[in-house]
Amino acid sequence: MSFSFRTVLASALLPVLAFTAITYNSCKTDKCKSERCAYGGICKDGNCICQSGYEGGQCETVTRNKFLGVWTVSETSSMTDQQRNYTISIAEGENITDVRIHNFYNLLTKDVYAFAHGDSLMIMGGQKIDGRIVLGYAYLDHDKNYRPNGKMIMRYAVKIDSSGAMDDYGLYPELHGQQSTAIK
Repeated sequence: MSFSFRTVLASALLPVLAFTAITYNSCKTDKCKSERCAYGGICKDGNCICQSGYEGGQCETVTRNKFLGVWTVSETSSMTDQQRNYTISIAEGENITDVRIHNFYNLLTKDVYAFAHGDSLMIMGGQKIDGRIVLGYAYLDHDKNYRPNGKMIMRYAVKIDSSGAMDDYGLYPELHGQQSTAIK
């Protein structure tokens, strides 16, 4: 009798458990149903996962745009210890993450290419320009005294190809170079 009671009880509980599971799952809201992700972003658990080159709650912002424009650079060369001030301009590159930096180092006749990722710019691998090799990176400094995206710290070095000398701007601490600051 005990065996048949268990069978009856299991037979009665199984539909109730199935009904409860179906009802519970059908009441869960789809967190991505109302979420719209721009520029090919994909929603997961109510949050947008952005394609490379985009950011923001709905992937609505092009990452590199915060770097575009004219910047005033202030820096001291590790080779001469002389303070220099000049302007650079940053424009869009070919791909959505790429930028071109015009007048970089205040001496180069061709643009330096970099890519944007988050709040950083990375100079694309040891570019050889005008007999010099350029490497480094920059990042936005969210100093409360400047408007958003208005101050950038650059750490880079320029190797003079013919002599092998290195003009450092904070990339190699052992050379005692100081980082460059750019203000928009």
